[in-house]
Amino acid sequence: MTIEEAQKQVDTWIKTYGVRYFSELTNMAILTEEVGEVARIMARTYGDQSTKAGEKTELADELADVMWVLMCIANQTGIDLTDAFRRNLEKKTQRDKERHRNNPKLK
Repeated sequence: MTIEEAQKQVDTWIKTYGVRYFSELTNMAILTEEVGEVARIMARTYGDQSTKAGEKTELADELADVMWVLMCIANQTGIDLTDAFRRNLEKKTQRDKERHRNNPKLK
């Protein structure tokens, strides 16, 4: 599935089952919440915290939740994420093409 196809599937789902998009501000709050859930799993799986009994630790599912809400925000604000990602990758390549190779901390 391409990013474009995923954005279209999210839009179809929202219009079929979700009634309408939540407001942009609500979706921003939901995105923050979902990123927090990713952070919790990362801290417990790769960091020093322990997992609580019965706590959900499905990183893939939480990352997909982040993508879902991100696509909702993109859809409702008219952003083509395929194009935005392509332009962002070009920007990073131009800006950082030598930076990381020359970073002694990464050697």
